[in-house]
Amino acid sequence: MPHIILLGTLDTKHEEVLYLYNQLKKTASRFSHPLQITLIDCGRQPIADDAIAITHTDLMTKYAGDNTEISKLSRGEAIEFLIACVESCVRDLLKTNDIHGIIGTGGSGGTSLISAVMRAAAPIGLPKLIASTVASGNTGPIVGECDITLMYSVVDIAGTNQLLRDILDNAAGAIFGMASAYEHRLEDQKASGALQKSSGRKTRVGITMFGVTTACVDCIRNHLETQYPVEVYVFHATGHGGKAMERLVEEDRLDAILDITTTEICDLVAGGTMSCDTDRLEMMLKKGIPTIISVGATDMVNFGPMDTVPLQYQKRKLLVHNPTVTLMRTSSDECQKVGEFIVQKVCQFSRDPAKVEVWLPRGGVSLLATSGSEFEDQQADAILANTVQLGLKESKTRVVSDDRDINDSGFAIDIADRLMALIPLMKQ
Repeated sequence: MPHIILLGTLDTKHEEVLYLYNQLKKTASRFSHPLQITLIDCGRQPIADDAIAITHTDLMTKYAGDNTEISKLSRGEAIEFLIACVESCVRDLLKTNDIHGIIGTGGSGGTSLISAVMRAAAPIGLPKLIASTVASGNTGPIVGECDITLMYSVVDIAGTNQLLRDILDNAAGAIFGMASAYEHRLEDQKASGALQKSSGRKTRVGITMFGVTTACVDCIRNHLETQYPVEVYVFHATGHGGKAMERLVEEDRLDAILDITTTEICDLVAGGTMSCDTDRLEMMLKKGIPTIISVGATDMVNFGPMDTVPLQYQKRKLLVHNPTVTLMRTSSDECQKVGEFIVQKVCQFSRDPAKVEVWLPRGGVSLLATSGSEFEDQQADAILANTVQLGLKESKTRVVSDDRDINDSGFAIDIADRLMALIPLMKQ
């Protein structure tokens, strides 16, 4: 029997959330399939309804902690406070119950609350869906690095007109289907778990990639999958890609990392559109899993269409990658800052420096940085490499300076083999 958590602010969306609740029940009954729903009231004011499994009062009593009077908080403060309460509640439910899906609906405030809870409390892979008024537009802050599915409500979540009913019907059907599939998948995984234990689980390797490092990563992936018992996870280094990889490291779902493409650090340094957070690189270093860091695509910063490039950068070396992405060549100063970022993270957070290496492809850090290519700048690339080498000179982290470019097949195979040589250290 699938078990779905339903989140909603019932003090403002009572009718709409209850309609979604009833549609979930109807959907299950149409398929003669039992369904358990745990409705959590995430609103600021208590609402009485028999459908509510965890009331506002329950949340305040068990999770408020410091007896905060929510009525005295501003709207923004109240949402942050409720996020913390609901997050703790959902974490507890996931620990004590088999949960197969989470769904919610709301406007901007409700979506902010529901999505924050989903990102923080629910593991990647567990179905998550929000029917929202803000599901069309800049959804990056809502989804983050997680697998949240958004369904645009078209009209506001206000009343239950026929169009909104249609949308919520679809949402109920979607989460019911996903939750049912997830439940069956868990059963299959349990059944295959014994076989994996007897035959040995594959090593799970995370790799970061960009279009200009694709040749390298494809070669690595092919080599690892044909020569070793490895399962490869490739992450597109667009800002959220690095976050997603590190989220899986945190959840112990990756065993080793080839951080080939660290271009997101360039966007952090220069204010590009595909920036990582300031804690990039930290999670795998803290975990102490085998990690090789390289400097793929550190020759570029990402912006939107050409007319969106900030004024201070308009005289820099720019390249239209496609109609929605303009690349800017990193300067010597920016490359130095990228190198300093890598050094600082490795020195400060490496739990086991013997399992960490940094590889520097001196022949070019991307398809565009090789000799004669659009972003060739040997001086800038050398400054980055030299900053890393000098900064890690007294550390226990091995730095490999290689004359080949990053997409050279020999470089790719060598770095892949070296990562696998570090794997046995996991058992020591």
